[in-house]
Amino acid sequence: MRDAKPFDGIRVAEFGQFIAVPFCGQILADGGAEVIKIEAPSGDPTRRFNPLAPGESRIFLSRNRGKHSLPLRLSHPEARPVTDQLLNWADVVLINFRPGLEKELGLEPHQLLAAYPRLVVASVTAFGKQGPDAGLAGMDIVLQARSGLMAANGRILDGRPASGDPVSADYMCAMCLSFGVASALLRRERTGRGGVVDVSLMQAAMTLANNQLVRSEEQDRPVHDAALKKLAAQRTANAPYEEQAMAMPNSRFPSMTAIYFRTFETADRAIAVACGSHSLRIKFAEVLSIEDRGLSETTLQGPHWQDYYAALKQKVEAIVRQDSAEIWIARLNSAGVPVAAVHFPIELFDDPHAHANCMFHDMVHPTAGTVRVLGPPVELDQDGFHPSEPTAIFGSETDRILQQLGFDESTIEELVENGIVRRELLPHGEGQ
Repeated sequence: MRDAKPFDGIRVAEFGQFIAVPFCGQILADGGAEVIKIEAPSGDPTRRFNPLAPGESRIFLSRNRGKHSLPLRLSHPEARPVTDQLLNWADVVLINFRPGLEKELGLEPHQLLAAYPRLVVASVTAFGKQGPDAGLAGMDIVLQARSGLMAANGRILDGRPASGDPVSADYMCAMCLSFGVASALLRRERTGRGGVVDVSLMQAAMTLANNQLVRSEEQDRPVHDAALKKLAAQRTANAPYEEQAMAMPNSRFPSMTAIYFRTFETADRAIAVACGSHSLRIKFAEVLSIEDRGLSETTLQGPHWQDYYAALKQKVEAIVRQDSAEIWIARLNSAGVPVAAVHFPIELFDDPHAHANCMFHDMVHPTAGTVRVLGPPVELDQDGFHPSEPTAIFGSETDRILQQLGFDESTIEELVENGIVRRELLPHGEGQ
């Protein structure tokens, strides 16, 4: 008998696509939950991205393993009995729709809770439920821009701000949603009542920039007001983005961005160094045999320090380029300085450290053979979270799921004939 998982016995109805809700559903499935994913009869749009097998993509598999898919035409009035049975069956409902659609479909969270008091309804929006932007659509790159995260990351491409891949706001949102669901289920265990969990991409993105979103109204407000005034003038004058970025206050000392908390090019590849404490900065300087006057100072404000560290930066960069990444990593690790080579994602598939910590899982896909995927982002002893197996071939579980929900064979046939549900498999090439 296997060990109990934290979400054993929990039933989840997932009405979501793309990333935040599907990845939350996958985490719950890895934790033992039974997840029924509602898809359009044509399939989740991500099935068509970067195809792996007919009707399934690598991207879809990365967020949807362990689920049971039900192709359902939600907008059709005859779909309502199926939806009602799903809501009766479920403990948790996961929702992310375009603004206004959940109300059109009768899946507005507070209405659901009123009808099903023990239900946990977890909903994702782009900008939150209130405020002037509440009705707007948004995806990760848009929310990275709106939330300040894109600027906070500091990535500039061809003179313009740029987001990166991965879609960080979406994945942070999924983790927040998972925590919210677990919290609501724990509270239900105590009170007997469900609840509504609201998470927005904007709040998730702002959480990732948390350390830059703290302001002392007495100390920081005057500095921020002056910077915003300068920024407005720059924008009026059509100043380049890089110039605008330079107008923003930087909470880090110039020594950090120039020397101690950044990436370097070695003789063969890039490394990242993080000297977050004074003692680590001393150790780094000792390893490189450099003298830094700033290490004996308590404040490093003023343009002279900017000039000083600009010159020291060039010296340090020249030193680091003399040896390979392997040599520098060995030296800095010996001194206790956090350091790592910059890896491309495909270098991690066979990384011995990643495998020693079970970060990857090899699953047997029904049509694509062995597929290596990431394991759950959290460990719980006694195998509490374990990578689920791939979803069944799209459309192949329709009859079983509907029977589980209480529909007889004649009703199922009628639903299929009327195009409300789909049981046939995707023809080869469809969904790719």
